[in-house]
Parts: sequence; structure tokens; C-alpha cells
Amino acid sequence: MSGLTVKAGPYEFAARFEEDKAPNTVAAFRKALPFVSQIVHVRWSGEGVWVPLGDHDFGVGYENHTSHPAPGHILLYPGGISETEILLAYGGVDFSSKMGQLAGNHFITLTSNLDKLPELGNAVLWKGAHPISFEEA
Repeated sequence: MSGLTVKAGPYEFAARFEEDKAPNTVAAFRKALPFVSQIVHVRWSGEGVWVPLGDHDFGVGYENHTSHPAPGHILLYPGGISETEILLAYGGVDFSSKMGQLAGNHFITLTSNLDKLPELGNAVLWKGAHPISFEEA
């Protein structure tokens, strides 16, 4: 396992790739590193923020997929019935879209500063989009 740093808004989180559980997703995402975008609050899923990626194709299918990530879990929805996206859970999530329930590949887990996740989520909810970046440590 290798280290990863996730910066979201004013917060920095140590993280790890879930290489054993989602090797294809991890490999595809690594090719996009460093990855920089914006997070916005989810619309249907509960306590989460997401990176909408439209029709971006990472070339992966389902692996280690879930609809109910724990706080600090990061999912990649590879596209299909809804657009491609990255979702970060900061609280209770039932991963959904306007098309219905989705399942995303749990491929990153945050390992530090989890107590800051609700602050991040509430800031995105009430103040709007925040920057996010992923870099190997």
C-alpha cells in the first residue's frame, strides 16, 4: 500500500488506496494523478460530497462496490445509468442519483482527520463548491 494525500477545502487528509480490494480502479485513478477538481454537495445521497465527471471513462467496471460507504470512504462510480463521479462520504450515505440507487467502487479510505469531515461537508453544503486534490505521498 502506498500513501495518498487528499486536500479538500482547508483540510488535509492522509489516505490509502484499497489496492487489494479495487486494484483496477486504483490503477486507473493513479494514471490521473495528481487529480484536481471541485467538490459539491450530493443531491440525493445524504451526507456526502462529490466530483461530477460527466462521461469521463476510467475504463473500469464494478469492484468492491457499495451503496453505503462509511465516513471517510471514497467511491468511484464508473458511469452507466448516471454520470461518472467520485463520492466522499462524511456521514450517512445511501448512494443514489436521479436514476435511482447506485453502487460505486470503494477505492480510497481516509486515515486521518476524520473528525473534520462533518465540518467539510457542512461548509460545502452551505458555502458551495470547494477544491479537492489527490496526490501520492
